Amino acid sequence: MDEAISRNFVCYKIMITAEQIKQLRQKTNISIMECKKALEESDGDEKKALKILEKSGQKKAMETSARATKQGLIEAYIHNNSKIGTILELSCETDFVARNSQFKELAHDLAMHIAALNPKDLEELLKQPFIKDEQKTIQDLINQTIAKLGENIKIRKFVRLEI
Repeated sequence: MDEAISRNFVCYKIMITAEQIKQLRQKTNISIMECKKALEESDGDEKKALKILEKSGQKKAMETSARATKQGLIEAYIHNNSKIGTILELSCETDFVARNSQFKELAHDLAMHIAALNPKDLEELLKQPFIKDEQKTIQDLINQTIAKLGENIKIRKFVRLEI
């Protein structure tokens, strides 16, 4: 009897469409395979998939944190009133990532954030809510970029000048 029941039992699996994967990828800029896995794990629920991707991003950030960051860039930001400026040293593992537009955008956003909120040190900066999205801290923003690019990223130092 058990065998007859098991033969007639059909397991329904939600079909994930290419369009769902594409939409999630556009929102997160995370790889197609990671988006597909998150959508499958969440049975096609985009909100749940975003949370899964966020958690996996934090996990990736922890895994990469011990790797050396010997490349990077210097980002300068001058506020439009020309009375506040920031210089930021942002490091990563490879020159390839240092030239990536997402890495450059992160550097610019961080320099602009520092100019706006004037953190006294790195520890305070990492805990601050990001000025463009107060639901995220600066550490969350860095972790998301680590998840997207697959490399360790660190703020080496920053200076904020004001007249």
